[in-house]
Amino acid sequence: MQKRLNTLFEAVFDIEAQATFFAPGRINLIGEHIDYLGGHVFPCAITQGTYGLVHLREDERVRLYSDNFKDKGIIEVTLDNLDYQKEDGWANYVKGMLKYTQEAGHTIGGMDILFYGNIPNGAGLSSSASLEMCVAIILETCFGLGVTKLQWVQYGVKTENDYIGLSSGIMDQFAIMFSKENHALLLNTQTLKYETVPLDLGEHVIVIMNTNKQRTLADSKYNQRRQECDDALTVLQRYQHKENLCDYTLEDLDKVTLSEVSYKRARHAISENQRTLKAAHVLKEGDLVTFGKLMNASHVSLKDDYEVTGKELDTIVRLSLKEPSVLGARVTGAGFGGCAIAIVNKDTVSSFIHNVGKQYEKEIGYQADFSDCRQTPLF
Repeated sequence: MQKRLNTLFEAVFDIEAQATFFAPGRINLIGEHIDYLGGHVFPCAITQGTYGLVHLREDERVRLYSDNFKDKGIIEVTLDNLDYQKEDGWANYVKGMLKYTQEAGHTIGGMDILFYGNIPNGAGLSSSASLEMCVAIILETCFGLGVTKLQWVQYGVKTENDYIGLSSGIMDQFAIMFSKENHALLLNTQTLKYETVPLDLGEHVIVIMNTNKQRTLADSKYNQRRQECDDALTVLQRYQHKENLCDYTLEDLDKVTLSEVSYKRARHAISENQRTLKAAHVLKEGDLVTFGKLMNASHVSLKDDYEVTGKELDTIVRLSLKEPSVLGARVTGAGFGGCAIAIVNKDTVSSFIHNVGKQYEKEIGYQADFSDCRQTPLF
């Protein structure tokens, strides 16, 4: 692949690339839709990610090209004009990172950059955060800025929130920058304290299941869900002031009057935070059966209380749980399409993919894609 990308870079920019960089994507094992509510999350990095090939320029021009969006061609900007432009599409994530790096007082120069990602776009594996952190690695390495990992994470979150207009949390960028190989990351999104937990699944592996139903978060009900949680927090704070929704207990919900929608959203947030803490504990103890049950409960909560799954995700999780070799399955990522994960006995992965894939196509009308996390991605 490196040879192909080098050849492509030279064909696109008529010059040789000087260096290649990589940032992974991530899956979230449990702890969904609570990274912006002060909860705990439990993600891990994956082998799929974003590659960036770079040649430094002597002027202020930045030329960007994505092998995933060939129809866009080269998108050219200058470092003194990085305003959001809808027509620039994917490149806005790069422009946001450049903008906020400069606004923080750092000096960067012009570049030609070619990006290639093997994360399916809109699949819920953090393709946008992977792109942002790839830009961070490029800027830090090429210009020696002395920016900390946490600061780069914050530039990425600012790009999502303020530049793109998506009310997302810190989990995706943090997981990508701080994850350790063969470990999951238990992160308190309120304090940013974290610990790495060995991801020892014994005779089992994680299989990523792409429903191939894409969603664009900024155009989905993602921001609406956050507002509904904010509404619940406002009412709860009148009863007893706490900083974040995940600081409350399920008992607290019964002491206030909430709308049905706000109650359900808050119940998911609080219960999911509790499930995540328990999941990290039982994984440390090697209790994969309980870990799987917590994954299942997480999906039910995201389906019934947070309402972010949909027919495709619910179907592929239901079909997965019919397989006797599966310990647990759930949506991963923001939902509204995208991916789910399952913990599958490694000796039955092939039959699992065949059985679930065949029935999914029969019920939904198109194919799902599968990736065994032990191997090169099958997407």
